[in-house]
Amino acid sequence: MPYFALIYELVDDYLARRAAFRQEHLGLAAAAHERGEILLAGAFAEPADRALLIFRGADRTAAESFARKDPYVLNGFVKRWEVRPWTVVIGGAE
Repeated sequence: MPYFALIYELVDDYLARRAAFRQEHLGLAAAAHERGEILLAGAFAEPADRALLIFRGADRTAAESFARKDPYVLNGFVKRWEVRPWTVVIGGAE
């Protein structure tokens, strides 16, 4: 089954503003993880300017749906997002 990377470009003050929506965002991500859609997710550090969420599924639908419902996207913490197919060469589930 293919992998897809959801890549967020975050606003400069994302860390300072996210608190009000963090639990809702994490709940959405946890539910997607429990369904087997998200394998890994997190933000880059130093600087915290991007986030990466790795999805696995038949197509990009789960990743795109997640982004469209994510309170971080809906409340302006994400400048832009994209979903890209990701070719895993080493590791991953067979």
